[in-house]
Amino acid sequence: MSVKSDKWIKRMAEKHKMIKPFAASQVRKNVISYGLSSYGYDIRVSNEFKIFSNADQTLIDPKKFNDNAFITIKRDHCIIPPHSFILARSLEYFRIPRNIITICFGKSTYARCGVIVNVTPFEPEWEGFVTMSISNTAPLPAKIYANEGVAQVLFLESDEDCDVSYKDKKGKYQAQKKITHAKL
Repeated sequence: MSVKSDKWIKRMAEKHKMIKPFAASQVRKNVISYGLSSYGYDIRVSNEFKIFSNADQTLIDPKKFNDNAFITIKRDHCIIPPHSFILARSLEYFRIPRNIITICFGKSTYARCGVIVNVTPFEPEWEGFVTMSISNTAPLPAKIYANEGVAQVLFLESDEDCDVSYKDKKGKYQAQKKITHAKL
């Protein structure tokens, strides 16, 4: 496995629509940075958020997820209550090649405020908008800015194609268009 460079990411984004929309350089002025970086791509969070609400909730069960556990909002920012989390989606749509897997890390700007971004790997031949869990570990509310950087994706290339891709196994989160909660 090898980490892919900015040149490879740019080529794949332009020729194969691996990332759309694609910012070919890092955008930094008056925003939390996003776009192409040396060995990765900083993704943005869209303006759609699902805020966790514990009203009428006694348990979060991934096998029997209650859609009423969240309040959906659309705006230019989201306030995450202390010691809580939200679900959000990326602004970018991804199409991952068969010999690539990704790892995603939250941006340090948010991490330094106690905000943790959790995204599972994008498996070979997965595509869709990324659903992410954004947790506020701080004792105060935390503000997340829509259309700005939230996490960095690193692309790892294998020497050979995988035997079974996410598309082959008809993964339950394939081609997701909106924030998608846990499914069985």
